[in-house]
Amino acid sequence: MFERIQTILIKEFKQVFRDPRMRTIIFLSPLIQLFIFGYAASTDVKNIPTAIYDLDNTPESRDIIRAFSYSKYFNIKYYVYTDKQERELIDRSFANAVLRFNRGFAEDLEKNKGAQIQLIVDGTDSNTAGIVLSYASTIMQKYSYQVLKDRANMLLKPMPAFPSVDLRDRAWFNENLESKNYYIPGIIAIIVTTTSMLLTAMAIVREKEIGTMEQLIVSPIKPIELILGKMAPFAVISFIDLAFITIVGALWFKVPIRGSFLLLIGSTCIYLMTTLGAGLLISTISATQQEAAMTMFLYIFPMNLLSGFTFPITSMPQVVQYITYIIPLRYYLEILRGVFLKGIGINILWPQILSLLVMGIGILFLSASRFQKKLG
Repeated sequence: MFERIQTILIKEFKQVFRDPRMRTIIFLSPLIQLFIFGYAASTDVKNIPTAIYDLDNTPESRDIIRAFSYSKYFNIKYYVYTDKQERELIDRSFANAVLRFNRGFAEDLEKNKGAQIQLIVDGTDSNTAGIVLSYASTIMQKYSYQVLKDRANMLLKPMPAFPSVDLRDRAWFNENLESKNYYIPGIIAIIVTTTSMLLTAMAIVREKEIGTMEQLIVSPIKPIELILGKMAPFAVISFIDLAFITIVGALWFKVPIRGSFLLLIGSTCIYLMTTLGAGLLISTISATQQEAAMTMFLYIFPMNLLSGFTFPITSMPQVVQYITYIIPLRYYLEILRGVFLKGIGINILWPQILSLLVMGIGILFLSASRFQKKLG
């Protein structure tokens, strides 16, 4: 039995490294994806293109403009002088925010009236718009506090301290709140998923295309031996990709690895049961490699959306949240982020690992039974 499996293993490795498309998928594609997503997948909003429409043109308005320009969030790129220019910058997406001061702003402030400033935000991207409004609100709160403090010192006797509430925040696990630390473990999960599933599906379908599947069927090899021989090389390749992109993520992107690397390897081994099984299942319903690739992407795209990689599961509708419980990638993401960022162990992650084990056994059993019927 082991000799027959070994023969298939050797054949599969030779076939994989001989095919230029496979070499690209294995070695080049994961690295490109890691760098693209590592730099592009970020929710950090900085250097917001901002325009100033100052009809008041007073020291008070210039103080606020200075406060905005000194922050790392707003990049003052334009000064406009008409309503038409203001609308055109927003319409053409040259500016994401316009800070407008109407005439009489400083006068209202001097007379202890409610001085108003208008912040016009491009709401096309609601998430970015909300973050921009939050940043602007923080800057204005600090300015209002300083104005109130200066006014109190003028009207009353100077005070060494002004009553205030100081909120001291502390972020656990991701101290600097860098989104790359959150997204790169997810990118690793996506790469492992895509690589293992695509290689498995295409390798078996390729046997059908070149006509060698019939030779395997009439050979003394049993279906289970054929399945193991076909899947084992891609499990090894997936582990190599995992180690490679994990090293790049840790050294290049400075993503911390606080947990056990052995736990990461073990949970990946269990997770690969689901992806390799899904790849095997796709191969049984596909006649060509193009059909297998399209079927895989139809499967993997909604799985990525529902896994919590991009959007928080808690923000999804209740019905959709129940659907996410059957998505293996959801549990693998929780394990990766727990190992990378939190440094937690199996005593906390055992429900996710157990869920992956149950799903992996189920998918492998379904795929193997269908594959045997296909051979028959």
